[in-house]
Amino acid sequence: MSTVSLKDVTKVWPDGTIAVDHVNLDVDDGEFLVLLGPSGCGKSTVLRMIAGLEDPSEGDILLNGDPVLELAPRDRSIAMVFQDFALYPHMTVGDNIGFPLKLSGIEPVPRGERIGDVASALGIGDVLRRKPSQLSGGQRQRVAMGRAIVRRPGLFLMDEPLSNLDSGLRAELRTEITSLTRELGVTTMYVTHDQAEALTMADRVAIMRKGVLQDVGTPTEVYGRPATLYVAAFLGAPRMNLLEASVFVHLERYIELNFGEQALYLPWNDLRARAVSHYHGERIVVGMRAEALTPVAPDVPGDVLRGRIRHLEHHGHESLAFLDIGATAIVIDEMGGRERSEVTPTNGAFKRIGGALQRLTGRSNGSVAQHRRPERQSVLNDPGRHHRRPAELGVRLAPYPPVTSGHPLSVAVRMDALHFFDERGDRIDVGWR
Repeated sequence: MSTVSLKDVTKVWPDGTIAVDHVNLDVDDGEFLVLLGPSGCGKSTVLRMIAGLEDPSEGDILLNGDPVLELAPRDRSIAMVFQDFALYPHMTVGDNIGFPLKLSGIEPVPRGERIGDVASALGIGDVLRRKPSQLSGGQRQRVAMGRAIVRRPGLFLMDEPLSNLDSGLRAELRTEITSLTRELGVTTMYVTHDQAEALTMADRVAIMRKGVLQDVGTPTEVYGRPATLYVAAFLGAPRMNLLEASVFVHLERYIELNFGEQALYLPWNDLRARAVSHYHGERIVVGMRAEALTPVAPDVPGDVLRGRIRHLEHHGHESLAFLDIGATAIVIDEMGGRERSEVTPTNGAFKRIGGALQRLTGRSNGSVAQHRRPERQSVLNDPGRHHRRPAELGVRLAPYPPVTSGHPLSVAVRMDALHFFDERGDRIDVGWR
């Protein structure tokens, strides 16, 4: 059994940069959890704190329910796989895999048996006598995994282990890693910036932005019902269309979502209508993925948006058309500026940075926690992290369609597939997880 709990964990670097900001997260026994986010969002720092390579500035880390901050890394029953393989170049593959066993004092015969078993499972049994310099990138990554697996740890930590490999090999090793960890039943925390890895490998995905945990859920949950505007924009290819809309309520009839030159009408009997109706006269953000849009004939009635093609992208199996529909798009800046720590008297009521409400509550009274957080800003008015521009509505078409830039196109909109976000970037919904 191996579980992980992060309790209000914060990491502030000596220059005041907040790398991880009050993260609360629980990982179940045998679960494969992926930490997903852009470079510099704090996900690798979280992994290093769990491993004991970094100390948190505040908060607590529990393994199997027991605090481990006082334990040395070697005493935490953790194995970590790094991005750069970190193999000993003067040792053979067999010696690299068996090195942790040698340090543990295991005799040569049982050590050799375990090395052989692990190497066979990873498909590198025929290269045990080679040096790392004689191996391909994929083989070296398998050796690094073998060295972690042979210890039979309670927890695997994997820090972007496939980022240095080509796309074909990454896809192959993705399958191997998930199959192997599930076969072993070992709890795994996996860091990546690649959403394809996260959505195909994870039991659950935890998405981070600038040190703040944005959303946690199964791949279906975070993709289908993202908690924040940032998660909605980060997941999906092509990206979700995020349009600014003004809300006008027509009681007992419908809710008009006005995009400037056009409008859509949310039926009053839609379960989400009551939640959206609270924003009468205000602006919200409406998200629609490309799969919610279907090209139709110009005269088709119903929930239809009409525009002209600005440009086309051809991807072989499909083409993407980007339409000018006279609407305004909300653009999410993935990184933005980092916040710096400022020690101030605390009143226990901090507000989250713009567009990123931390849904997991709880605050410690430690002095490092008392860094000031600015008022949460509107994503519709903030010219920094989020900005507005003329919308280009992304629509999927058949490969190489008989249309060109400037061609008129009408698309039917699946109203049940729309996503709604308030001006701070939080999801508007009913009965939401």
